Amino acid sequence: TMARTVATFRAPTGARNASRTGRTVAQASLKAAPGEIRVVRGASFESLQSEGVFSWPIWTCEASEFPWTYDQNETCYLLEGEVEAKADSGETASFQAGDLVSFPAGMSCTWKVTQAVKKHYKFY
Repeated sequence: TMARTVATFRAPTGARNASRTGRTVAQASLKAAPGEIRVVRGASFESLQSEGVFSWPIWTCEASEFPWTYDQNETCYLLEGEVEAKADSGETASFQAGDLVSFPAGMSCTWKVTQAVKKHYKFY
């Protein structure tokens, strides 16, 4: 089977780098910790289905750049597109179609949508 990758991008605290592990979606918490953007690459259809991802609402956005503050936690699954999100703290995460991404409540960032996005999303 293909390995799934969980990349956690944390706000800078000293010289901290992004951590990368080979955990599966089932092993990785979908909820991002405070100050981090969690990106899960290569999630299997079965794991996405078991999380109910395909029943979540859909949001679309053309190529653009805009600020966003998360009042609640959000997890989203990109069906199409590419994004670079830069947190006000300096953290940057890039993600694309096929990635499952989580943002913590309270995070402020700027979304740079480089290719039009279509995503499933869930606030909690």
